[in-house]
Amino acid sequence: MNCANAKGLLRIIQSIPSPKAKPFKLWLAQVGSDRLDEIENPELATQRSRDIYKLKGYPDDWIEKRMRSIAIREELTGEWKNRGVREQKNYAILTAEISKATLV
Repeated sequence: MNCANAKGLLRIIQSIPSPKAKPFKLWLAQVGSDRLDEIENPELATQRSRDIYKLKGYPDDWIEKRMRSIAIREELTGEWKNRGVREQKNYAILTAEISKATLV
């Protein structure tokens, strides 16, 4: 059985000449455009995350805590990077240690 990853499947869909594929192609183009906008303005990605959590039914206070925890984690991992942590394994070890300290 031949399989394709997500990128490969999207490329296959882009190449389908059928008019029935047009709505999906338009959606793909919109998603791509949105992601390029988010690269230019990361706040758009943050707002998209908030909107997705809201659509899933999470309460506003949970969403705010989640967004804060993401920002704190990014700040923390940035500091680790500045202090010389380079390997993914080291990030996992540091994260596990913080979790243990928090939960014990």
